[in-house]
Amino acid sequence: MNLQERDKKHIWHPLTQHKLHPETLAITKAKGCVLTDENGNEYIDAIASWYTCMYGHCNTYITSKVTAQMQQLDQVVFSGFTHEPAIKLSEALIKILPENQNKIFFSDNGSSSTEIGIKMALQYHFNTGEKRNTLIAFEDGFHGDTFGAMSVSGLSVYNGPFEDFFLDVKRIPVPNGENHQDILTLLKDIVNTNKVAGFIYEPLVQGAAAMKMHDASGLNAILKFCKAHNIITVADEVMTGFGKTGKYFASLHLETKPDVICLSKALTGGLLPMALTTCTQEIYNAFYSDDLSKGLFHGHTYSGNPLACTAALASIELLQTQEIQDNIKTIIASHKTFGNTIKKHPKVKAIRQTGIIFALDLDVKMERYGNLRDKLFKHFMENGVFLRPLGNTIYIQAPYVITKAQLQKVYQVIKEVLDVI
Repeated sequence: MNLQERDKKHIWHPLTQHKLHPETLAITKAKGCVLTDENGNEYIDAIASWYTCMYGHCNTYITSKVTAQMQQLDQVVFSGFTHEPAIKLSEALIKILPENQNKIFFSDNGSSSTEIGIKMALQYHFNTGEKRNTLIAFEDGFHGDTFGAMSVSGLSVYNGPFEDFFLDVKRIPVPNGENHQDILTLLKDIVNTNKVAGFIYEPLVQGAAAMKMHDASGLNAILKFCKAHNIITVADEVMTGFGKTGKYFASLHLETKPDVICLSKALTGGLLPMALTTCTQEIYNAFYSDDLSKGLFHGHTYSGNPLACTAALASIELLQTQEIQDNIKTIIASHKTFGNTIKKHPKVKAIRQTGIIFALDLDVKMERYGNLRDKLFKHFMENGVFLRPLGNTIYIQAPYVITKAQLQKVYQVIKEVLDVI
């Protein structure tokens, strides 16, 4: 019995309706940008396995560091204990984060990192003597699958059964360069009729919304408004962090920096699960008290895992190398060239790019998880490229170590699919 058949007996996969999609693909090996299945077929991982393996799969620099660490300290409770990998990671991360960030809270996945950011915003006001119970979020945003994260997410395809149980959230449009004033007017109305604790947002790019990109100046205006009204700003950089927008963090493109930043995915180079929620000293000070109940009582068993910290530190070291920075610039330039050649195709409705994130919308009607989307996915895989369309949007978010030949193959497969839809 092969791995596919053995999988069916007991495993329930994420984001899968198993009655409609009973098949899974068994991957037995990954190296660099290439995945290999149990039959020996190879696929270029053009989305870095959900934006995680940005330095390539099984990167020897990262794996060698973790291998050495696991001989010395593998896991220890992080409540009341500490260790050098966590301390070194915090020191390295603070150097590249926006300058207002000063404290780091550890967890183990992106949903948890945003959950903690939401709790920080709500409890900050509670601790300072105000009861504010409303949050603001963008339309079509996505922040994770735990309850607080779902509450501030706007994609009902994921959240429909749970919406009656959500936190109080008011949604605003993303800024598009023309609606700034309308958004500010809406924000004033929200603030006048609600006690707003925080605003959570994906800076510049909304990943699950099919790489929907928005205007930096408009977002900056929203952040300034929030600062003026003591609304805690929470930047969800789970997807955008660690170089994908052309800077270390998307928030560095903005004049007004967030109070809280949520990080995961590429944090550990895809090797191990870990997440961080960082904040300003001011946020931390609101929890620093002789009153035990004012502490942030949130914890995960594997918070601050030494192996994950080691992988994250190695990844940050790689990110800062000249080689990776040059590769990022090369990918950005290559995407621009590809975009210019493909944007006039009759099947292409629109293209967009932020850093190494490239997306094109097909000029066809499609369901997010419909038959045509499945046809596109099958075509890509049969031609040796792992791309995961979001409805009628095809996007690329490849590892920084992708070769020019591999990237050209990704482009070619996309061009070919335009002729079969």
